[in-house]
Amino acid sequence: MKLLQKYALPALIVISIFLVGWIFGHRYGRQLTEGQINILVGSRMNDKINRAVSYIGNDYIEPLTADSLAELAIPAILKELDPHSSYIPAREFQQVEEPLQGEFDGIGIVFNMATDTVIVLNVVPSGPSQKAGVLAGDRIIKVNDTLIAGQKMAQREVMKRLRGRRGTQVELSLERKGIAEPVVVTVTRDAIPLNSVEATVMLREKIGFIRLSQFARTSHREIKSAIDTLRKQGMESLILDLRGNSGGFLDQAILIANEFLEQGQLIVYTEDRNKKQIRQHSDGRGSATDLNIAVLIDESSASSSEILAGALQDNDRGTIIGRRSFGKGLVQSQIPFSDGSAMRLTVAKYFTPTGRSIQKPYKAGDEEEYNMDIVNRYKHNEFFSADSIHFADSLKFVTPKGKTVYGGGGIMPDIFIPLDTTNMTKYYLEVSGRNILYRYTIEYADNHRKSLSEARSLADIEKMFSQDRGMFNRFVEYASKSGVQPHWGQIATSRKIMEAQLKAYIARNSEFDSSAFYYFISPIDNTLLTAIKTLESND
Repeated sequence: MKLLQKYALPALIVISIFLVGWIFGHRYGRQLTEGQINILVGSRMNDKINRAVSYIGNDYIEPLTADSLAELAIPAILKELDPHSSYIPAREFQQVEEPLQGEFDGIGIVFNMATDTVIVLNVVPSGPSQKAGVLAGDRIIKVNDTLIAGQKMAQREVMKRLRGRRGTQVELSLERKGIAEPVVVTVTRDAIPLNSVEATVMLREKIGFIRLSQFARTSHREIKSAIDTLRKQGMESLILDLRGNSGGFLDQAILIANEFLEQGQLIVYTEDRNKKQIRQHSDGRGSATDLNIAVLIDESSASSSEILAGALQDNDRGTIIGRRSFGKGLVQSQIPFSDGSAMRLTVAKYFTPTGRSIQKPYKAGDEEEYNMDIVNRYKHNEFFSADSIHFADSLKFVTPKGKTVYGGGGIMPDIFIPLDTTNMTKYYLEVSGRNILYRYTIEYADNHRKSLSEARSLADIEKMFSQDRGMFNRFVEYASKSGVQPHWGQIATSRKIMEAQLKAYIARNSEFDSSAFYYFISPIDNTLLTAIKTLESND
């Protein structure tokens, strides 16, 4: 394997040089000679490589095209560099970029496939589906002439059939509770906003909560709007949830950090291979400099999430709570190609204001080991104990107010919250792992669709739950009929978790969507509860 790695890059260089020769030869309708290739790639090129290129171009048994070789050579070359340099084929480019652009063309529904049925959880207000008469709770039976229900079709295949260029039409056959015959509607596709702010909700009288799922083109604008909304509800302290946020646009992270920092504070800087630095400072126009803030991170918080968390931590602004972040601190420049593909090439490194490198260690060309890092953290008990995380003294940095922070990869939180598995009994793992708990919430939402749709506040939904004292027992009966017999000792141990999840999944079927989910899940979220306690103690 090591021998293969040793000679992989030179071999790929041969292929790449051949591509240059091939492109020029194709353009002029002939093969290039060895001497002509020498002129193109430079006289310093090794003769052995030149001869190999010439033989491949003139004598290889199969016809070769520049495009086919490029699709193989470019990813292979980039793989030998660092873990984040990558190639995006033209066929995948739109799919990769779409979540970050702030909108896509589609029909405007939120759906899930609890079994093999597409269930409409919510309909985008004033979107194409709502205008066509699609309702929350509808089951999609057919898309045009394609049967969807009962086909065990992959979710991406369903999405492929529902999405399409704006202005085009799609016919949906719907199964609707209380109506015997399928309801057929024609939906005209249109631009659908993709919100990166998943949840905006008050968790306590003065404490607001914002969940940011990614750093998309519109994230800064969405964050400002969410802060304004919560201020009107009395917010004085904010919990910003970046758990699971793998990053996105750097400029959005800088703009969001700017909202919380005073003028002239360093947010982040990059450094290229020539030690040239580009520094980003706050401009003093932030709208949230008065807010107490707690930022939640975990091992899946990466890139722009780490830049934002690092900027606030290093400027002694707020409290970082959770587990050590991913450790992606390499800067990629995206280079587009004429066929619609693109290359993301690492050109610099990110550093926090104190000078910490965000990037965790890696070996060039060893992607497998790099990808195993999170697994290794789990094996080494890092998810459960802060004492299992060791930093060298050389990686110690100090903030302006004297707080010690560490480099070496990722952002270490100010308050460590271990992964909590204490109440996850065998019974709980069975009903959740077999999707029984979630399927019950779908049926419950169907049976209480009127109450959920008429709810004008989370208090209304809470009232609905409080009046239904038999909800949990009916869930246990449902699980029993689904093949998981009750074990009352284990049920008692896991009851708080299951009750919170039942309420959260059901409430998500209301107009409050994910905001309702995080509100009702908060009683079992130790990281969130710690943030609330921390902010309350700072008042």
